[in-house]
Amino acid sequence: MSSANPNIRLFVENDLSEEAGFLIDGHQGHYLMNVMRMKEGEVVALFNGRDGEWMARLEKTGKGRAEVRVLGQIEEQSPEPDLWYLFAPVKRARLDYMVEKATELGASLIWPVMTRRTNVDRVKEERLRANAIEAAEQCGRLTVPEIRSPVKLERVLLDWPEDRLILFCDEAGGEGGQDIAPLGIAVKAAEEKTGLDKWAILIGPEGGFTPEERHMIRQHPQSVAVTLGPRILRADTAAVAALALWQCYAGDWQ
Repeated sequence: MSSANPNIRLFVENDLSEEAGFLIDGHQGHYLMNVMRMKEGEVVALFNGRDGEWMARLEKTGKGRAEVRVLGQIEEQSPEPDLWYLFAPVKRARLDYMVEKATELGASLIWPVMTRRTNVDRVKEERLRANAIEAAEQCGRLTVPEIRSPVKLERVLLDWPEDRLILFCDEAGGEGGQDIAPLGIAVKAAEEKTGLDKWAILIGPEGGFTPEERHMIRQHPQSVAVTLGPRILRADTAAVAALALWQCYAGDWQ
């Protein structure tokens, strides 16, 4: 097993094992050859979300393409937190930011949810996946989060799995003037009460959920309403705050 740690990491779909060889072309080939200007004999790190991270050597290079030979494993595949991130899509630049940060903060699944106040009509899933892959390559994680197709909020709640809790970040506070708990307290109490430890974080759109949507979410049996503090946060800020807090109290930051 090699102790080398190349600075360039790439996500590939290929199976990874010692002496495996394959071609890297397309966007990644362009990146290696034309952006990083790599030469034959140089090494890169490769991961595919299944086999851990491996070092590979560039054996033959051409215009925007390179043949690589896998040399040895750098890091074994290890379990990661099973955390879903559901959000109402926002405008392009902030959407890119949200996907990037959700990936860096360990979300295992990223799922756009269409609400009544969502002001984006179309979401390019291939762009979301490209952003997630790039973020995973940069932050050192060994997987890329699954990207799901946009679905209306009502359908998501109707089809929700019974073994997963919904962390509802409710910027409007409790119903009927009741207080709601901070995230860490709410997560611990819900896990003790239900015996469940799978979670999803739900972030609303700019302008927040409508009163009808809030009521619908709060009435869902898997929903746990939480507060992210006394200030109204932008959707992208709320996403980072909620993901970081969950990782601190229930994820791999413990």
